[in-house]
Amino acid sequence: MTAYLLERAWVDGAVRDDVRVEVVDGRFVSVLPDRCQDPRSTGDLGTRLPGLTLPGLANAHSHAFHRALRGRTQRERGTFWTWREQMYDVAARLDPDSYRRLATAVFREMVAAGITTVGEFHYLHHQRGGTPYDDPNAMGHALVEAARDAGIRIALLDTCYLSGGFGAPVSTAQLRYACGSAEAWASRVAQVRGSGGDQVVHGAAIHSVRAVPREQLPTVVDAARGGPLHVHLSEQVAENEACLAAYGATPAQVLHEAGALGPDTTVVHATHLTARDVEMLGGVSVCLTPTTERDLGDGIGPGRRLHEAGARLSLGSDSHAVIDLFEEMRALELDERLATQQRGHWSAAELLAAGTRHDSLGFPDAGRIAVGARADLVTIATDSPATAGTGADEQTAVFAATAADVTHVVVDGRVVYDGDRAAIGRALHHEIQGLMS
Repeated sequence: MTAYLLERAWVDGAVRDDVRVEVVDGRFVSVLPDRCQDPRSTGDLGTRLPGLTLPGLANAHSHAFHRALRGRTQRERGTFWTWREQMYDVAARLDPDSYRRLATAVFREMVAAGITTVGEFHYLHHQRGGTPYDDPNAMGHALVEAARDAGIRIALLDTCYLSGGFGAPVSTAQLRYACGSAEAWASRVAQVRGSGGDQVVHGAAIHSVRAVPREQLPTVVDAARGGPLHVHLSEQVAENEACLAAYGATPAQVLHEAGALGPDTTVVHATHLTARDVEMLGGVSVCLTPTTERDLGDGIGPGRRLHEAGARLSLGSDSHAVIDLFEEMRALELDERLATQQRGHWSAAELLAAGTRHDSLGFPDAGRIAVGARADLVTIATDSPATAGTGADEQTAVFAATAADVTHVVVDGRVVYDGDRAAIGRALHHEIQGLMS
C-alpha cells in the first residue's frame, strides 16, 4: 500500500484540503479529505504532495510524429493543405525503430504535462512505397512500446485509410497509410486486438470520409464494435464541399448513414458543422483540438452548441504545436469568446471534466480521484510565476496553470514524473534533429 497526503485536490467536483489517498495495485482504495484537521490522524499520513492535485489528464487525439514539425512550419503563408505536404515529408522518414524512439520522447513530454492516457490516431502503417513490414503491425507495436517506456497508458486507434480523396488514389506518403480495403485493414487489426495488458486499448479509426469510401465504412464500423472508434470530421471547409459534391451529403450525414455515430464513437475537430450535423452528433463524443485549429488556421468549432446538443467533449493536442492540456482547456473558453464577443461560456469545472475524460479512449475507470478508480495523480505548483496568487483552486488549474507547472505525476499508482524536464528536452532534441537532418 502507498499513501499520499495531497495539500489540495480536486475530488467530487470540488477542491478539498489535506486529502489522504491510499493506493493498492494501482487503484485508489481510500480517499479521505481533511485528514490533518482530524484529531484521530496520527503517525505517517503518506508522501506529501504540495500544490493542487488533479486526476490524470487525457489527450484524446495525438499524432506523435507531428511533434517533429513544431517550429518548422511557420515561415510561409498557407493553409492546412500546404502544411500537410510538410507533414508527409516527416512521415516518409520514419521506420519502426526511429518511430519508437521519437514517440517515447513525445509521450514523456506528455507525461510531464500531466497526461496519463493518450489516444494515438495511428495511420503510419507500412514501409515507404506501401509494402507491409514483415510484421504488418510493426509501427503500431513501436507506439505501444514507446508508451510503456514513457509510463503513459495508450489507446492505439488503428486507422483505416484507403483513398487520397473522394474517388482519388493514394499517392506519395499516403502509400504508407493505405490498407487496400476495409477488409484487409480489419484482418490486420484483428491480429493484435486484446494484446498489451491493462494499460493498452486497441481501438479503431476512420481517417475521414474522404479517405474511406462510403461503401466501405460499415466494414470498419463492424470491426470496431466493442471498442473506441474515432474519426476526423469536418476539419476544413474544403473537405465539406468535396463531400457534398461527391455524395450530396455532409461528412456527418455520411457517417450517420453508415452507422458510425454510436456511443463508442468520437469525432475529432467537428469545426464546420450545419445545425443538422450538430443534432446528429448529440449522442457521441467530440474531441476538440483548439491549439491545432489555431496553428493550422482551421477555424473555431461550435463546442458549446455540441455540448448543449448532448455531445460529450474531450480534448487533444493533435499535431502537438503545443502539448499542454491546460491550454486546450482554457482555449475552449477563450476561442468561444473570440467567436461570440462574449465571456463565460464554460465553467472551470466543465473544462476540467473535458480535460480528464478517459472513457472515449476505453479507460472509463480513470480520470477521477475516487475509490476504485485508477490511481492517477497530477500535481501542479500553486506558487509559480504563473499560478501564484490565483486562489489554488479549479480556476487556477484551468485559467492560470501551464504544463510547466506540473511537478509530480502518478499513473496507475506508479510515479512516472517528478520534475526533471531537462532530460525530456534533451531526448526530444536528439530524436528530432536526427530525424530532420
